[in-house]
Amino acid sequence: MTSTSRTRCSSGPTPQSARCSSRLSAARSGSARRGRSTSRRPAGDGRSPVADTDAAVLDTHPLLFHARGGHGLGSKAAALFARCERREAVLYVPAVVVWECALLARSGRVNLRRSVRAFFDDLFSNPAYQPLDVTPEDVLLADELRFTRDPFDALIVATARNAGLPLVTRDRDIGKAGAVAVIW
Repeated sequence: MTSTSRTRCSSGPTPQSARCSSRLSAARSGSARRGRSTSRRPAGDGRSPVADTDAAVLDTHPLLFHARGGHGLGSKAAALFARCERREAVLYVPAVVVWECALLARSGRVNLRRSVRAFFDDLFSNPAYQPLDVTPEDVLLADELRFTRDPFDALIVATARNAGLPLVTRDRDIGKAGAVAVIW
């Protein structure tokens, strides 16, 4: 991705719900476009209870399940993807998820039916799917997390936690660790 196609939300003085609703409003209206941030990254610890959320961060496997028609998604995750397709919610895709998808495609473990670049260009053409950069703070938090030895999982969890958003994942180790709220 080019630097103009990245979105990075950052914390600020605005309450989390206002920042999320600003991004959601932009997604619903179609005004959010790749490369233009319409709000700041929500602040918070990402561990708040999750009921019906308007925004979440994606782990790699739910994105791949969705790409192949939704088979394997949990009911709450499937409902969130459906809301996203209707532009009623926003799903953030961390840069590390893009990289993990690229590695899986290159190794032949995943078939995206097109190039990785074309897959993500298509995904991010829907303003309800937003790329999310990884910051040094995300890397430092990932290094402090001890529930996993998988650097991808640690970085994805840290990114969601620093964003103050739940993580869409079925990974039981992530759920048991309690480092971030989980949607599945």
